[in-house]
Amino acid sequence: MKQEHKIALLGLGTVGSGVWKILSEKKDMLLARTEHQFTIKKILVKDLKKKRSVSVPSSFFVSKADDILKDPEIDIVVEVMGGHEPAGTYITQALQAGKAVVTANKALLAERGVELFKLARQKGLSLGFEASVAGGIPIIKSIREGFIGNQIQELYGIINGTSNFILSEMTAHGSDFATVLAQAQKEGYAEQNPDFDVKGIDAAQKLSLLTSICYDVEPPKNGIYVEGIDRITPLDIQFAKKLGYVIKLLAITKAQYFNQPHSGAEGEAPSGLPVEGATRAPVIDARVHPTMIPEKHPLADVSGIYNAIFLKGDAVGETMFLGRGAGSMPTASAVVSDIVMAATGRGTSLTTASLRPMTLQSIEDLQSEYYLRFSVIDKPGVLAEIANCLGDADISIAAVYQRERDLGSRVPIVVMTHEALEKNVREALKKIDELESVLDESVLIRVLKR
Repeated sequence: MKQEHKIALLGLGTVGSGVWKILSEKKDMLLARTEHQFTIKKILVKDLKKKRSVSVPSSFFVSKADDILKDPEIDIVVEVMGGHEPAGTYITQALQAGKAVVTANKALLAERGVELFKLARQKGLSLGFEASVAGGIPIIKSIREGFIGNQIQELYGIINGTSNFILSEMTAHGSDFATVLAQAQKEGYAEQNPDFDVKGIDAAQKLSLLTSICYDVEPPKNGIYVEGIDRITPLDIQFAKKLGYVIKLLAITKAQYFNQPHSGAEGEAPSGLPVEGATRAPVIDARVHPTMIPEKHPLADVSGIYNAIFLKGDAVGETMFLGRGAGSMPTASAVVSDIVMAATGRGTSLTTASLRPMTLQSIEDLQSEYYLRFSVIDKPGVLAEIANCLGDADISIAAVYQRERDLGSRVPIVVMTHEALEKNVREALKKIDELESVLDESVLIRVLKR
């Protein structure tokens, strides 16, 4: 029997316009597939007279949220306005009013996700957020449903299309960062203020949600190490290619599980942990930074504005998802999926009762191989000075690369290390940068093992 659902959109920008198009143009297809009819009733906008990219009758528009939140016919509210406020207040009020919610707001969920998911759980409602990570790639449903029988061991993601476009263009054409950034802004792939993307902030917010989903922990608000791509140069890309690598902005999350000593009575958990988590308290390694990826790795070929997520589960093994990570229609596709899930009782709210305590690993405790580039005066003894600083910090050199000699001029020296402790590497670089023969701040790029 057909069931009808009245939907309200909070916002009609890029994503909201895509949702309008899908629900309007594919109404019959959705009805045939789900036996549910989805009808947009109201759309909250700031400017009632603004020209839109889609043709929507003016009768749908409202300027006050209460026109939606107090409408008893509306049972699903779709928040696609972005930002922390008033979006957070509207989502809270919608849930309190007994309405299911769908959102693409990764920034809000990374900050207030636990609070909002708890409220949704208390009300017995869905809070869908598939579109908040990787656009049209159904990664959240895949992890929570397709891989429900797996313990996720590690996840690597290219989850910011702007940064991936810039690095791809720098790699393909040898252009510098500033030139490609200007091109990305001109073509609409980067904002006029690009810091949110190129400094890794957007990827870190998405990684916070992925970490929570993978390991059943609260989304880490702070502590994820973040480093952007703005210091990557064509020279680094050239060296990477020579060494058999490609540079990507990578979001990484891994979990280590340690047995906890049982100090209490039988059945009690140490430190107030839930009994079921007493012997499996995770330490999470979550970070975003430029990474040298081996050319043969599946992620190395992901170029342009595409996103990709590579993960490993203890049962399924290695698998990878590829698709458009942003844009009107790909993101709207994920939003509509959540609308259908909410209507059919299969929403994607996090089960906050199962979220476990965890500890974020400090970046200084990372064990990795490293690419180190030094800009030095070409004179005898410089390499020996650098090698001594590295050796004193217990860092073993795997290989050294140097351009043709030109005594007295500026030359780059590249050192590839064996696996080393990041704390030691940082201490060594601090000493190296103080050497008279070193002209610029040294460049560090972490290397993904082959």
